[in-house]
Amino acid sequence: MNQQFSIPTALCLPVPDIEALIQGRTIAALPKMFIRPGQKFVLYPADSSASIKAWAKCELCQILDETKPLDILSKLTIWTPKILEGLLQKQQYLFLAYLRVYQLPQLQEISANPNIQEKLGKFVSLLNSLTVSEANPVLNDRTFAQRKHQLEKLEPPLHPELEELQSAIASLTISQPAAKQLDDDIKAFLGWSSNKLTNSLDLDLLWIQKIAEVGNSSDGHTFEKLVRRGLLKLGFTGSGLNPDATGGAGGMDFYAEQPYPIVGECKATKTEKVTDGTPAQLLKIGMNHLGKFQYDNSIKLIVAAGELNFYALRTATENQMNVISPETLQKLVELQAHYKNSINLLEVKEYLQQAPFGLAEAKINTYIDKVRQSLKLRSHIIQLVKNYLENSGAESAGVDALHGAYFGSYPPQPLKTVEMHEILIELSSPLTGYLGRIKGSDWKSDRFYFLRDLPIN
Repeated sequence: MNQQFSIPTALCLPVPDIEALIQGRTIAALPKMFIRPGQKFVLYPADSSASIKAWAKCELCQILDETKPLDILSKLTIWTPKILEGLLQKQQYLFLAYLRVYQLPQLQEISANPNIQEKLGKFVSLLNSLTVSEANPVLNDRTFAQRKHQLEKLEPPLHPELEELQSAIASLTISQPAAKQLDDDIKAFLGWSSNKLTNSLDLDLLWIQKIAEVGNSSDGHTFEKLVRRGLLKLGFTGSGLNPDATGGAGGMDFYAEQPYPIVGECKATKTEKVTDGTPAQLLKIGMNHLGKFQYDNSIKLIVAAGELNFYALRTATENQMNVISPETLQKLVELQAHYKNSINLLEVKEYLQQAPFGLAEAKINTYIDKVRQSLKLRSHIIQLVKNYLENSGAESAGVDALHGAYFGSYPPQPLKTVEMHEILIELSSPLTGYLGRIKGSDWKSDRFYFLRDLPIN
């Protein structure tokens, strides 16, 4: 349990500086005086709201002058070279404080200081001491240590283009959910957010977890809409996947065009068996609307809750149709929601194109198991990197060292060095952001470091 203690003082800083510290975009502040390492204080915003969100502990304080490369310092902080140059002209030197920031469990309203602008960069006394703990650090220990080392050594940022992209979309995050998701992903990859923030649940799970329930009811229209939404979630696109439509194009329940054509029927039912009418309708409507060539080159899929009778199963099998239950579709879409981009639709196509046709539960569940094993392996490797670095005290590790440690870690499966390197590259991609990568002169000299966990449910 985190120990609680009282803080009687606050450091007054500009609101944008405090927000950047809380968001993990920077670990630095520019006080007007030298701050003793180990000193703790509340972060006091220099505006009239006087709402406190966080406190900080000084880990290091440096005195900088014009001999330091301000262009690199600017890239590692939130201040432009022009701002830094202006401050140096006024003060001749800068105090650069490295702050380990902790969020408060709730906002603390305090009486505003009437002369707060005069106190900017200085300490002020609080009327009442604030009780805090180290329960909610903005950055985990390893990420903060890496950022501190980078700033101390004035090493240029590894991903300046991503930092520019994050700055460009920051203003869109309030109104655009997609922009917020991308913003969260970028900040997670850059190490600007804690693990707690990057593993939030996908809100689409609210409707995804109703697919099986509605499929096993008499509400056919709602079931069709949920199936279309599920296919969109998996990554299919096309005019025949409008989730708000009451019927599909040309009478088809759903039709996707990309990344490959897939046409299908939905059958929600409480108790009755699925008759030959369902696969026969798919055959008739599909041929009439798409034409023989396009229909023959499309994947055929039926999502049905009830058991198929003899004639329905024969028609589906002889016409290369795949029949899955609402439960299986829900499992597939849930996997995509929990682990974004884990479903490879081209691999799904391979399973759907191969025999046996008719009842396709077994082959889709085989694919789901394969994805889960792949996720388990990647989670194991991420944890391996994390543990190796913590135990060795190193900041990054090479492929050979990690491959050697892998065999002593009760691995889920054997891996060759080159296979492990391919997975490490994948996990350090900006699109995943679980590991960071320092590129070497060749693949064996690449080095990797931990960014965030991949928890497996």
